[in-house]
Amino acid sequence: MTGTTLDDYTDRYARRVRGMTASEIRALFAVASRPEVVSLAGGAPYIAALPLDAVGEMLGRLGSEHGVTTLQYGIGQGTLELRERICEVMALSGIDASCGASPEDVVVTVGGQQALDLVARLFLDPGDVVLAEGPTYVGALGVFQAAQAQVAHVPMDDEGLIPEALEVAIADLARAGRRVKFLYTIPTYQNPTGVTLSEERRERVLDICERAGLLVVEDDPYGQLGFEGEAPAPLRARRRDGVFYLSTFSKTFAPGLRVGWILAPHAVRDKLVIASEAQILCPSGYAQAAVATYLSTMPWRQQLKVYREVYRERRDAMLTALEDLMPAGTTWTTPAGGLFVWTNLPDGLDAKAMMPRAIAARVAYVPGTGFYADGTGTGNMRLNFSFPSPERIREGVRRLAGVMEQDLAMRQIFGAVTPAGRRRQGGADAPGPDLA
Repeated sequence: MTGTTLDDYTDRYARRVRGMTASEIRALFAVASRPEVVSLAGGAPYIAALPLDAVGEMLGRLGSEHGVTTLQYGIGQGTLELRERICEVMALSGIDASCGASPEDVVVTVGGQQALDLVARLFLDPGDVVLAEGPTYVGALGVFQAAQAQVAHVPMDDEGLIPEALEVAIADLARAGRRVKFLYTIPTYQNPTGVTLSEERRERVLDICERAGLLVVEDDPYGQLGFEGEAPAPLRARRRDGVFYLSTFSKTFAPGLRVGWILAPHAVRDKLVIASEAQILCPSGYAQAAVATYLSTMPWRQQLKVYREVYRERRDAMLTALEDLMPAGTTWTTPAGGLFVWTNLPDGLDAKAMMPRAIAARVAYVPGTGFYADGTGTGNMRLNFSFPSPERIREGVRRLAGVMEQDLAMRQIFGAVTPAGRRRQGGADAPGPDLA
């Protein structure tokens, strides 16, 4: 028998399906969720910090007292009540009426992920190029891949995306005749690095994109989870034209409700609603009512402070453990907020190749390759500190350090091989674009 395949539908898929690959993070979930494994891999918020009794009572009332409306169909843009509450949330970060923020221009989405997908559907044709930080959010890479777009990574350092590298990337792509549609960026407490784009660079990045005629897609799931003072104002608080602001309640309330939003330029709003209706008809009325009621009746600003304190303690536990236990040659970022630390491994170690040994040692992380469209990043790991307790974080780092020490010892015996495509955040990589 020849030409057999495990998938009888291979020849029938649309072309855009052929490049789809599984997320490295999702592939880890089955193993990382085992109780004996210390998972530093996911990006889950610490839901136990919520007042769950009060939240449970609120959710029950939404069904028993308001089920006639909350369990019914709704409108594609999302309820006006929730859009008004979203504007109150954005105003905390400086995105308010003075810079054109209005409930009329908010579109409610099924989490931040659908927001990304809607923007991609509206603006990306096959072969278009998206500029994005290197590394960047793995879920965004999946969306752009599904849209048959290519990603050009722009290098970062400890102050975030490098403006000079952005200019070089735009110029190089223009000379090559490539069509760049937008810059996708997570400027505040970035996923996966935890790095924040500096105040001065924010204005420069916006100026560069404006001169080049590029849209800016600002993804801001973590901006209200800062540990060390206020974060710089979002890009959307500085410019209203050409900037799409995406966020979610997954990190500040509950990811299980799957509620996010887009604040879009007014001219684009209707097209976003039409695209969303084609996908989902309307966002969940129950989930929207849950978020709106939470924001209207519960001390959510105080809850943000609770999350910040919990995550600061866990961030500090991770940084202390890394300092105490990691082998020489390991470096890492020091995030001022968010959920993640980005780690550079000692020369000769390959985070992806090391994963089976780490799982055998009952610790999980995400190899850096998942955050690059071109498969580089073998010399990096993303570590999450939001979900495990401080004690579990230290134990996880201890187990991980042991695996790394064993790999270093083996390479000392048999010779170290630097992985192809190794990349360090803030390293000496050429600033030009990296097309997947």
